[in-house]
Amino acid sequence: MSKTSSFIVDLSDSYATHNLGYKLGQYCLSGTILLLFGNLGSGKTTLVQGLGVGLGIFEPISSPTFTLINEYLEGRIPLYHVDLYRLEVDQVDALELEEFYCDGGEALPGVLAIEWAERMRERPQSAITLKLEHASTGGRRAMLTAHGDVQVTLLEKVTSDGLLVDEV
Repeated sequence: MSKTSSFIVDLSDSYATHNLGYKLGQYCLSGTILLLFGNLGSGKTTLVQGLGVGLGIFEPISSPTFTLINEYLEGRIPLYHVDLYRLEVDQVDALELEEFYCDGGEALPGVLAIEWAERMRERPQSAITLKLEHASTGGRRAMLTAHGDVQVTLLEKVTSDGLLVDEV
């Protein structure tokens, strides 16, 4: 049975959200999957922008709301940024996202960040779930849950790197 670990991080502003993404990007390995949940404006794309910088990607990262999948190949490992906001569950199935995280897929191995992951019928078992919500203080609150040994180790590295976290 694989490990699971959860943390809560309070994010005072968009810079803190970007910084959390940056720290994740510094430690992500090829094959890392981030499942992002949160309402409109909760900071999902801001977090992915920081993730890209942490991966060494310096081209502008924008929301793939209309393109569905943006690929960034210039960093130390590729980043695949997916936005499922406009899709129904059956349409999500047709995207065949498994190509990005299953062995033998056509995509180069990299990091897969999926916004609006709640629209997926089936989600990868080994992933980091990241729920962003508006906090009463005006900032954001991020709830991170790692599913799998590698993901737990990654989150432990991120949270030991100077972030103020509460372990759940």
